[in-house]
Amino acid sequence: MANLTQLRDGIVNSQIWKSVFRVGIPNTNRKRVLAVLGSLILHLHPVKVRRSGVRMSYTWCMGGTSFFLFLVETVTGLLLMFYYRPTIEYAFTDIMDLREQAPFGLMREMHRWGAHAMVIAVWLHMFRVFMTGSYKPPREFNWNVGVILLVLTLLLSFTGYLLPWDQLAIWAITVGSNMARATPGAGNEGPMSGLVKLGDIRLIHAGDDARFALIGGRSIGASTLLRFYVLHCMVIPLAAGFLMAIHFWRVRKDGGISGPL
Repeated sequence: MANLTQLRDGIVNSQIWKSVFRVGIPNTNRKRVLAVLGSLILHLHPVKVRRSGVRMSYTWCMGGTSFFLFLVETVTGLLLMFYYRPTIEYAFTDIMDLREQAPFGLMREMHRWGAHAMVIAVWLHMFRVFMTGSYKPPREFNWNVGVILLVLTLLLSFTGYLLPWDQLAIWAITVGSNMARATPGAGNEGPMSGLVKLGDIRLIHAGDDARFALIGGRSIGASTLLRFYVLHCMVIPLAAGFLMAIHFWRVRKDGGISGPL
């Protein structure tokens, strides 16, 4: 027993141990605070939280579920990128191969159903935050960040819808992208579009408005597929990841999860 105690003390007092665990055993309130603040993961969370604020019946665990599903989508999406080719010739064939040749179509179906679940989880998370008044001061900034994350989640679902390149996807994106023509100030059929002028020349036309920028042409085609692929796999996930880091940080700075009203 004495040898085990000496061995433990030797390990705890070694330079390697101290370089990893800077605080030591968190057996006091001060050491607990320092351990949390000095951890890459734990510093995102407050040192103390109200027990009533972390009840499953209060939070529904929808925030954590949304983040978990985002990680699932990231991992499965990266794996799908090894097999999917964003070209008109191969897009549909690659999707069919992923569904029929891969065992049970597991990878593609996990990504597909995970996307549906993530949209539902984010909506439920926003609903819970609204119903519990967790958007009120001093948390109004984080509420706005959450609203932007909700929009990015919907955009991820929207841009991923075209990638199978089947009739359902093409016509759904055609209808959805036509809405961009009504974008205020940026769509050629939207309000205030006539106000964007250079002298007497109107700058917003069908060939250079928001819809044209979204689909990369006047109609759905190869440039649209490539553009949506880049948005879906790179631009929107990076923006969402950056805002999620801010979102978690603000939860920490605002005192953790708000308690019940």
